[in-house]
Amino acid sequence: MTYREGRFWQPDVTVATVVVRDGRLLCVEEQVNGALVLNQPAGHLEPDESLAEAALRETREETGWDVRLTAFIGAYQWKAPPRPGGEADGRHYLRFAFAAEPVAHDAARTLDVGIVRTLWLTPAELQAASARHRSPLVWQAVADHLGGRRQSLSLLRHIA
Repeated sequence: MTYREGRFWQPDVTVATVVVRDGRLLCVEEQVNGALVLNQPAGHLEPDESLAEAALRETREETGWDVRLTAFIGAYQWKAPPRPGGEADGRHYLRFAFAAEPVAHDAARTLDVGIVRTLWLTPAELQAASARHRSPLVWQAVADHLGGRRQSLSLLRHIA
């Protein structure tokens, strides 16, 4: 089956980290399509990097935090709905979420374009702001983490 312009269909592969410190979650507030939304540190997998490497890189680029991955939370598949105004998004996302703990912070690091600021929110604060979540994947990964869903990182294999 082919996708538009004769290409094969491929989902956007993304990673995210659920970073917890003193009962608070590391979040980013970012500008997306003219709105300020909340997300955990997340982004796209780049060529030749493992999922774990991508999660570490995205967390550092978006927050200035170096973290240590402690577990694999899960894989999530989601199709974005049409944007307001009827513009079709239709993008399919395959997100791999990781649990992590903070190691060191570089306050002088310039954050990725679009990131307005980082926040440490309680789970209740993040859940109360659900209307501002970038996608339903934000809360689902947190809820799964809080519910104890954690798998060994050895579940993931990168064959170079």
